[in-house]
Amino acid sequence: MKKTPLHYLRTHNTMENIVDGHMPDIIKAGIADKVPYRIFLETVEQAPIAISITDKKANILYVNDEFSRITGYQPADILGKNESLLSDKCTPRHVYYDLWHTISNKKIWNGRLLNRHKFGNRYLSDLTIAPILDEQGAITHYIGMHRDITEAYESEKKVTNQKLLIESVINSSPIAMVVLDDQDKVILDNHMYKALVSDLGKGEPAAYFLQLLRQEMGGLWQEIQSQQQGFSNREFRVETKGYQGVRWFSCAGNWFVENAVHADAFFDNTLKHYLILTLTDITRQRRQLEELHLQTLKTVMAEDERVRGIRETLLGAMHQIHMPMNQIRAAEQILRHKADAQHDSLLQSLQQIQKSGEEAVETMQKCIPEIHQAAVIPVNLNQLLHEVMLLCSQRLLSHDISVQWQPRSDLPTILGAENRLRILFKQLIDNAIEAMMLADCRDPQLKIISDTDGDLVYVSIEDNGPGIPADKRSKIFEPFYTTNPMGANQAGMGLVMVKEIVNQHHGLINIDSDYEQGCRFIISFPLHKNPHREHE
Repeated sequence: MKKTPLHYLRTHNTMENIVDGHMPDIIKAGIADKVPYRIFLETVEQAPIAISITDKKANILYVNDEFSRITGYQPADILGKNESLLSDKCTPRHVYYDLWHTISNKKIWNGRLLNRHKFGNRYLSDLTIAPILDEQGAITHYIGMHRDITEAYESEKKVTNQKLLIESVINSSPIAMVVLDDQDKVILDNHMYKALVSDLGKGEPAAYFLQLLRQEMGGLWQEIQSQQQGFSNREFRVETKGYQGVRWFSCAGNWFVENAVHADAFFDNTLKHYLILTLTDITRQRRQLEELHLQTLKTVMAEDERVRGIRETLLGAMHQIHMPMNQIRAAEQILRHKADAQHDSLLQSLQQIQKSGEEAVETMQKCIPEIHQAAVIPVNLNQLLHEVMLLCSQRLLSHDISVQWQPRSDLPTILGAENRLRILFKQLIDNAIEAMMLADCRDPQLKIISDTDGDLVYVSIEDNGPGIPADKRSKIFEPFYTTNPMGANQAGMGLVMVKEIVNQHHGLINIDSDYEQGCRFIISFPLHKNPHREHE
């Protein structure tokens, strides 16, 4: 009587017995044609993965050596027993349901189960079960292959936990943080950074600040990047849309490298470069400093206006004296030509008056206070205009003047004397306010724009006042000329000084002849080129 396969499997735990009992001769012959029959058997026996063969009810008929090593069960311990012996009973029931549903439908199932070693310790098994079909396509057996992936799973979870920990730390930070790759692509960011996307209205905040940093640092950026030195305390003023207005940020960054993880880098040990960029909102601190700075500016500007008032008073007096002096000089010349003795006394009186007048003018000339030469430094006109508008805010509010402020956010710097430029813009804004008030505008509006045009930085200051007639535009920069209908008592040196300051900065000031809703001054200056960038 022929022995049953089960008898063979239970008494002879070898693949040879299984093959002899189950594999048709034609299949064995086919294997022998390509691979020696013994090699096929030893391959399964010595495979570095746990292999078990069960009947349709999951009773174990065969196990290889790796199965015994992983589970702790020797063939004598496990053969004839159900695969459920390996279960730790912690795997959810739906997993087993899915397993049996899949393999019962003649499909391969792969998943993870929590098993228990013979000696009690748990391990995580990565299991693949495939049905074995006969010639009629019916399931006769199942083959299971599994690996102990406990260590790999623990390592994977540790990496995941570390990533979550890092993200939690980053997200809990009150500072906007972002990690960028060498293509400026955002790899990781926190909630504070995400908030900037909508708050600033500048698109991707990292790209915006990187542009500002590279513009400011020029060639230094490449130098510190190559040496991975990092940077800190790079402050930028940002014009934002909406209620928040101007905001200030302090930027800091550090570069780091890591090994690439793609397959191509397995032998090359390719390095990838990353930048950790932090953006600290220092608006509150800057506003406090700005208030102190503004108080200082008010003191400086008040002193400057006092000096300017003295200068204008003296220059005005000298101008008034020169008018009769010129008449006296003309009368003296007439009397000299007549050479009439009866007019000698009058001639002497005129000469005495002329001498006294010249002495008075000379005395006043000596009393005119000097304007000291200010230091020339890179200046951001947006910052100066912002300060001037703050200085004029009380006057603008008291006259209910609406201000449209349209600065270019990345406006380049110019070389100039800060306080002189403040005086220039304040004088133009004061003139605009005065013009709108005298014209009694129903809806007074002041519009200030900063932008660039080629190698020039320009500022446009416009109002909807009465404007300046075309025939008088060439005279407004003359001393003591005014378009004010109140008369000469309103004349001064304001626009003369404006023209002088513009000339000192190698700039141009023009009145836009195409602007018909009031008056528009356009002031342009050559931009300051960063020497670092010129050598790039």
